[in-house]
Amino acid sequence: MNKNILGVLSVLTVAISIIFFFIIRGPNANLTLGINVFTVLSVLGIIFAILSKKLWFIITGILLNGAVLVFVYFLLLAVGISEP
Repeated sequence: MNKNILGVLSVLTVAISIIFFFIIRGPNANLTLGINVFTVLSVLGIIFAILSKKLWFIITGILLNGAVLVFVYFLLLAVGISEP
């Protein structure tokens, strides 16, 4: 597979995460589904970034997908605090 396609897929997972966030937001959002989707997309994005072997895609892919993972961690923390 072309290394450039893997790098683009890495950045695309971040865009899909952002679009998914705006689709599921609201008071009745299923947070467990959101946490699972964000985690899977972010881990896939990091794997794609590492497999691309291009420095620009590695740096941007890991930074952007890492930011999504940090967001997921805080979301998971908020869900844990809110449930008794």
